[in-house]
Amino acid sequence: MSADPIPLAQALMRCPSVTPAEAGALDVCETALAALGFAVRRHKFGAVDNLYARRGQARPNFCFAGHLDVVPPGEGWASDPFSPEIRDGKLYGRGAADMKTAIAAMIAGTENFLASKGNFEGSISFLLTCDEEGAAVDGTKRVLETLAAEGETLDHCLVGEPTSEERVGDTIKNGRRGSLNVAITMEGKQGHVAYPQRAINPVTALIETAAALKARKLDDGALGFGPSNLEITSIDAGNIAHNVIAARASLKLNIRFNTNHSGDSLFAWIKETAETASARVGARASFVIPSQSVCFFTPPGEFTALVSEAVRESFGFAPELATTGGTSDARFIRNYCPVVELGLRNETAHMVDEHCAVEDVRTLARCYEAVLRRYFAA
Repeated sequence: MSADPIPLAQALMRCPSVTPAEAGALDVCETALAALGFAVRRHKFGAVDNLYARRGQARPNFCFAGHLDVVPPGEGWASDPFSPEIRDGKLYGRGAADMKTAIAAMIAGTENFLASKGNFEGSISFLLTCDEEGAAVDGTKRVLETLAAEGETLDHCLVGEPTSEERVGDTIKNGRRGSLNVAITMEGKQGHVAYPQRAINPVTALIETAAALKARKLDDGALGFGPSNLEITSIDAGNIAHNVIAARASLKLNIRFNTNHSGDSLFAWIKETAETASARVGARASFVIPSQSVCFFTPPGEFTALVSEAVRESFGFAPELATTGGTSDARFIRNYCPVVELGLRNETAHMVDEHCAVEDVRTLARCYEAVLRRYFAA
C-alpha cells in the first residue's frame, strides 16, 4: 500500500512555523525520516533551526530540499490557516502550496521508492530549513557551508518550490534570475523655491539618476533567460510643501538580472551613475542594499531530462523549462551541485485561503518517486 502524503502534509500545516519559527514542523519531519532509516541531524544557527538527513553512505547523493517556514497568514481566511481542512477535494491552510505539501510528497515518494526498490547504490538526503521566507542567512546557505566543511557532497538536488502554472508539472525551474534591491539617498540643502541658487535640490539629482538608469539597455537576454530588467519602485522627498526645496530625497529600485551580470557589477554601475548626477548639483549620494540574491542556471542536460521524463510518466505530459519568477534557496545550492525546482501550482502561494488539490499532492509524490527510480536505475 502506497504511503499517502496528505496526513503528513496536514501534520506539517498544523505547525504555525511563520519564519523563522520551527514550531514543531522539523520535529514532524525528523520523526518521519528517522522511521525510514535516515540519520537525522539538526543544525541551528541563531534563531533558525534546520535539518539534514541522509540514508546511505555511497554516492551519488540525491538531495530533496525545501523550506518549512511560511509567511504570516494575514486576515480574512474562511478557516483557521493552521488547522488544515479538505473541502471539495482541496486542501486549505498556510503552506498548502508553498511548500509543506511538497515536502510531505517528497517523504511519501521516498518511502514508496524504498518499499519497492529495497537496496540501491547511492544515498538519499533531505535538506530542510525554516529561513527561506525570511532573511535566508542562517538556513540553507549556512547548512551547506557546514556540510561542505565536513566533506559532505551533494550530487544533484531537487527543490520543491511551487513552480507549476496552469497544471501541476507543467513547469520545471532550471534557473532563477538574480535580484538586487538598492536604496539611494540624496542629501542636498533645503531652501525656498524662489531662490534655487541658495539651495541644493536632491530631487533633481535623483530624477537624473533614474533617467540614466532606465535609459540603459542591460542586455538582450542570456541562455535560458529573458532580458534583465530594472524598475524604479519609489521616489520620495517626504515634502508636503510646494514652495520648499527638500533637503533630502530617496529612490528605491530593483533589478532582476540574468547570467550576464552580478549584483556587484550592477551596484557599481548604479553607484557611479548616482554619484555623477549628485556631483553635478552639489548633492551627496549614499546607498543601502536591503537585499540581493544571485541568479542560477542548470543547463538542459541529463538531469533536467530525467526529471522531465518523471513528470511525463506521472502527469502524462512534458514540462517546460523556465527561469522566471522570484528567488529561492536553489541560488545557494547551485554552488554545490546541479539543481532544479519542481512543485505544485503557485497560484495561491502567500495568499489568504492558500490551497491545493489533494490529488495533485498525491501525484506529485508519485512523480518524486519516479525521479528516484530513474536516478538510481543503474
